[in-house]
Amino acid sequence: MTPHEDLPFSAAADRNKGPILEVLSRVLPAAARVLEIASGTGQHAAHFAAVHGGWTWQPTDAEAASLPVIVRRCAGLANVRPPLHLDVLAWPEVVGRGLDAVYCANMLHISPWPTCAALMRGASACLRAGGALVLYGPFLVDGEATASSNLAFDADLRARNPAWGIRRLADVAEEAAHCGLTLEQRVAMPANNMTLVFRAAAPPR
Repeated sequence: MTPHEDLPFSAAADRNKGPILEVLSRVLPAAARVLEIASGTGQHAAHFAAVHGGWTWQPTDAEAASLPVIVRRCAGLANVRPPLHLDVLAWPEVVGRGLDAVYCANMLHISPWPTCAALMRGASACLRAGGALVLYGPFLVDGEATASSNLAFDADLRARNPAWGIRRLADVAEEAAHCGLTLEQRVAMPANNMTLVFRAAAPPR
């Protein structure tokens, strides 16, 4: 048995780690302090931190049971900090300030809509001027056709929990703008997903 064979494993996280890392590598500096929201199995934290030794990665999750999983999966990576328990609706002060990036994958569609505004407020408070909020997942774009697989996924999510569902990109961007975060780019990803990059306002020159 490999060291991580008995740990929870997300096939989707394993598939998308490469394309997401390509975007992060373009967006983040070589030395960066990154806060990850909803780290889950810790697969992204482990992969990204192993490739970029100059990134200091802070994993978090709202589920306390995920924290020991992340600890084990990231064992031996000196640039991964011990995971924190973090619910975006009750954002703690412990995450600090002046971060280069906040990263969150596949959370907004499986959590109630108020978590979006809470994520934006927390990220805005944590990021340095010019820092990035990077979101990954499926989004609905006004005026653009939605893939049939995403429509089916959205219907399934709402059947499981009426508070869930794929979010409109315009709504997400509006919540971000309220907190001083501007949508800088969206990158098409495999399986009809997107990576969104928001920037915290830079100081005037």
